[in-house]
Amino acid sequence: MTIKNGDFVKINFTGKIDETGDVFDTTYEDVAKEAGIIVENKDYSPIPIVVGGNHLVPAIEEAIVGLKEGDQKEVKVSPENGFGERNPNLIQLVPMKEFKKQGIKPVPGMRITSEGQNAKVLTVSGGRVKLDFNHELAGKHLTYDVKVDEIIDDDNEKVKSMIQLHYAYPNMDIDKTEVNFDGNTVNIKLDEITRFDQKPYMDVTLSRFRIAKDIWENMDVEKVQFVDTFEKKSVEPEADELVEEDKEE
Repeated sequence: MTIKNGDFVKINFTGKIDETGDVFDTTYEDVAKEAGIIVENKDYSPIPIVVGGNHLVPAIEEAIVGLKEGDQKEVKVSPENGFGERNPNLIQLVPMKEFKKQGIKPVPGMRITSEGQNAKVLTVSGGRVKLDFNHELAGKHLTYDVKVDEIIDDDNEKVKSMIQLHYAYPNMDIDKTEVNFDGNTVNIKLDEITRFDQKPYMDVTLSRFRIAKDIWENMDVEKVQFVDTFEKKSVEPEADELVEEDKEE
């Protein structure tokens, strides 16, 4: 079976900057450790995507079309097909007082969020801070070493793969998520950890919409329903309370 657009697959990859050879992203934990880019609580494992769904750099998704499970491929990505060319207009000077208002002490190399956009501090001088709002990989030529880990055939697993992709919750136990099909409707009941312990910045409604969109665009499904059930839990008495009750008897 060869990969085509619309297929659900899981892939491993390692991305390097051609100019320096530095690894900037990977799905392999040992590679991340060796490169010094390990991210705490990140789940290092194959990433589920829909081919052609713009889940990764389009050049990668285009390159794996026609591959089979287990195949590997080196993908070259130019700036125009990756993260764009550097734009000098995205380098701005900001008064130091704006940072003081927020209790931030900027230093060169620091990455911050300003007005909803990510930026890197280039210099701090004369009461002004120079910020670079370009993507950190803008203008870079990249190489991705990609391996097709799995082509997903089962419909339940396809749905679960999109939950894993869009929630991306550390140590998610996807087996506790219930998926069932009722005609052209799929019902999804998430486990409690995925429902309640989201990352602070995660927009749950947006995540659910993205899951639904990927499902109905690439499967024979017209409606996606998230079923939330809240049950009252009995409170077990504390051990010392039990001791007191025994004494009274």
